[in-house]
Amino acid sequence: MAERMTIDELKSYLWQSAVLLRTNIDAGAYKQYIFPLLFFKRICDVYDEETQKALAEYGKDIVDFPEEELHTFIVPKGHHWEDVRKVTEDVGRAIVTAFKEIEKANGDKMTGIFGDGAWTNKNRLPDRLLKDLLEHFSSRSLSLANCPEDELGNGYEYLIKQFADDSGHTAQEFYTNRTVVHLMTEILQPQSGESVYDPTCGSAGMLISCIAHLKKQGKEWRNLQIFGQEINQLTCAIGRMNLFLHGIVDFQIANNDTLKEPAFIEGGRLKQFDIVLANPPYSIKQWDRGAFENDKYGRNFLGTPPQGRADYAFFQHILKSLKPDTGRCAILFPHGILFRNEEKDMREKLVKSDLVECVVGLGPNLFFNAPMEACVVICRTNKPLERRGKLLLINAVKEVTRKNAQSYLEDDHIEHIAASYRNFRDEEGYSKVVSIKDVENQNFSLSIPLYVRNTGPTDQGKSLEECIDGWLSQSANLRSAIQTLTDLLEKAGETNG
Repeated sequence: MAERMTIDELKSYLWQSAVLLRTNIDAGAYKQYIFPLLFFKRICDVYDEETQKALAEYGKDIVDFPEEELHTFIVPKGHHWEDVRKVTEDVGRAIVTAFKEIEKANGDKMTGIFGDGAWTNKNRLPDRLLKDLLEHFSSRSLSLANCPEDELGNGYEYLIKQFADDSGHTAQEFYTNRTVVHLMTEILQPQSGESVYDPTCGSAGMLISCIAHLKKQGKEWRNLQIFGQEINQLTCAIGRMNLFLHGIVDFQIANNDTLKEPAFIEGGRLKQFDIVLANPPYSIKQWDRGAFENDKYGRNFLGTPPQGRADYAFFQHILKSLKPDTGRCAILFPHGILFRNEEKDMREKLVKSDLVECVVGLGPNLFFNAPMEACVVICRTNKPLERRGKLLLINAVKEVTRKNAQSYLEDDHIEHIAASYRNFRDEEGYSKVVSIKDVENQNFSLSIPLYVRNTGPTDQGKSLEECIDGWLSQSANLRSAIQTLTDLLEKAGETNG
């Protein structure tokens, strides 16, 4: 039996595969090649492990059992890892053929999962390099005994993070700060048997976080219903591989544009879920605003967002995707959605709908490779009686740790924020419960400093766009204060008159 790998050994083993590519492949393209090879190796090692287990239990009688009963994934004869490893010429073609045959043998759940990397391009991937990669991966077994699902899944997440660090701005499309994801999960408290959905799921980290939450609590997690949609084909494949490598085989992840073609429809309406977690793309400009203006699913119930900012389009899609009795969501947004004037009318309707339960203002640099401050908006379709007509604002800009050029939330930060949400009460300089009328008095701005005073980080290191957003926020606050003062003066004049 192969010696079980430690997590440090696993991380080193995975990262060294990327190091082999450095002279031939740009960092942003590592994921196109490393993830499929890793997944291929895992499938084959587990297949062999399952074969040995079946032989020990049934002996030669295993020939009487269908492949599907013995194996998690079917590896067709002649297309195993070891078959490809023996090839000395046109190695890329052998890899592609094995991928296609494995996808075909496993039906819909594996269609397109290996992506469409340029494996046969010998200028980019010469036979020598591919052989080196195959030999490197062959140096350790990725069987379940040697590398349990959670450990391999964590190693995969580590690799995602390393690729994000190495590839710069392209990482945003598939990587969300995992400590923020843990916070969102802790707030929503997923339960066994519930349905969980991420409309912009990237590498599926938010969906996996819900599974991990249940595992940590010792609760049944296999009956959690997992749904996701991702517009980028490669990123979608990465997400599906991530779920498989975490031992999750029952899920639905669709590859398509959520705003243009939502994948989950029931009876001509959007499917509704118990929980939605999301980090939608920030203020995208290329989207079909005209179609959304006449959306057949009624996702424009707050209004149609401006062409240059689709944030409230995703927001409304999420709200329409919540079950009326148990629906709750946590969405990671840039702060601008709380106060931008161009979205005021939609924000007013949102606040009056009494769907918003809490807004958490986070510190800077928690978006990947972006210094902007983020916020988490928590909504609930069926608030407890004592919370109706109210919302909680938490100013957690200081709840952030920066180390080795990375910003993250520590466990005590997550617990403080989550406890404040659970307690739903005022905490001087940190949280404030306000009524819908209070927000109306602030011209429906949800800019957190209007309600909770807290001296946060300076503007040093912020992008120009984030500084502009900050200036707009302060301007909105000033306009609101002037309007309040004007109203008071007018009332005083009427009384004196």
